[in-house]
Amino acid sequence: MSQTTTLLIIFIVLVVAAAFLFIWRRRDEGGDPGAHAPKIEEPGRGITDEAALAVENVSNQFLNLPSPGEGPPDELTLMKGLGPRAAAILNDLGIIRFEQIANLNEQQIAQVDDRLGTFKGRIARDRWVEQASYLARGDKAGFEAKFGKLGD
Repeated sequence: MSQTTTLLIIFIVLVVAAAFLFIWRRRDEGGDPGAHAPKIEEPGRGITDEAALAVENVSNQFLNLPSPGEGPPDELTLMKGLGPRAAAILNDLGIIRFEQIANLNEQQIAQVDDRLGTFKGRIARDRWVEQASYLARGDKAGFEAKFGKLGD
């Protein structure tokens, strides 16, 4: 047997062994051995998710939304028509206080509304700016007279 043939056989054996180890390891991890890319177990962990988040963070700087001011975040879900998912979207935009919502101008409302996804239109329909103005100034009685009991 020539030296070239021997090297070729060794090369083929190494390639087959490497392929076997790769498939075996993927099977132990619960992955699909035929998959070409690793699976992402958690959202927000892939390169495209990271890039999308970076673009959104940069674009949020151009929204020119009111500053949150000092103090802890408000419980935005006290407002009628604003649930946990919509509150999370607002928080991601940097809106964490009633005062910020109360001070939104028409252009800012349109910009925020465009980012609300399935909740688009809720700002006007549920009168978030008006509700937030009562809650920002601590007028619980005024809020409840106009919108119903808090927490319902």
